[in-house]
Amino acid sequence: MLDRRLFVETAAASLLALALPARAQKSATPVIGFLSSGTAVPWAPYLTSFRQGLNEVGYTEGKNIAIEFRWADGQYDRLPALAADLVRSRVAVLVSTGGPGSARAAKAATSTIPIVFTTGSDPVEYGLVASLGHPGGNATGITMFTVDLVAKRMELLHELVPKATEIGLISNPNDPYVDSRINRIREAAHLLGQHLHVVRAGTVEDIDAAFVSLQQARAEAVIIGTDSFFNARRDQFVALATRYALPMMFDLREFVTAGGLLSYGGSLTETYRLAGTYTGKILKGAQPSDLPVLQPTKFELVVNLKAARAIGLTIPQSILSRADEVIE
Repeated sequence: MLDRRLFVETAAASLLALALPARAQKSATPVIGFLSSGTAVPWAPYLTSFRQGLNEVGYTEGKNIAIEFRWADGQYDRLPALAADLVRSRVAVLVSTGGPGSARAAKAATSTIPIVFTTGSDPVEYGLVASLGHPGGNATGITMFTVDLVAKRMELLHELVPKATEIGLISNPNDPYVDSRINRIREAAHLLGQHLHVVRAGTVEDIDAAFVSLQQARAEAVIIGTDSFFNARRDQFVALATRYALPMMFDLREFVTAGGLLSYGGSLTETYRLAGTYTGKILKGAQPSDLPVLQPTKFELVVNLKAARAIGLTIPQSILSRADEVIE
């Protein structure tokens, strides 16, 4: 009798020991892996929007979710190792931001962990999803189609300075997709009868040198390439554009609110908010393959009159009348 009771107690204890880890795992706080080609401090406003999106679907960092961050600081070659590190940490969702390089590094690192990306490029073209409406696989996200808006930006720049024929382009040679982006801008310039001067800048010092090169090339206006490293150097670009009195077109309104002249594109803060809501939906059980890739419903034209006055430029009324925001 005593042996039977001991057997029952031992068996019950064993079952409890097996159940406890499973229960602990089930109730453990899910961890979101956040991978970015950018830098932490300039990305703070976008992280606020990302957290807002999470909050909208019931998740709050430090309460019922945790976030592990990995920043490449503009060094694209670090992305594969950073993505692999997050995968080894067994995150519940892997969020990749800062362009197609981050997303492709995430895709290469895992075929099972759900991925939510933000990108300015066509995710179908870069092999991130099968289609926008039906992504398939383990990835979905938000695309701003920033790169595809280059023709519109070139048209606006031409409207701003119609007599300018020598146009400068500053691009980042560290971006693995830079050549295809340059080709698109060159095609747009050719259609407008403009000659494109391409200068490459992959470091802070290179950005300073780029403006010297553009001055020597007699560039009459400048367009900046879409790049997360450039986004982190907004103040530097604005100061140099003013110093060299060069009309400059940007892709994000953040450049213009920092003192830049003109921008046209989708809202990056809204993109990160949507990434937060998608991440939350996946944590609740949604499958990436069932969530269509989201696209901007509105593109913003932002003009800074103070920046125009600083370089002695008058903004045409045709642009002012179409602007979504005019900064005095």
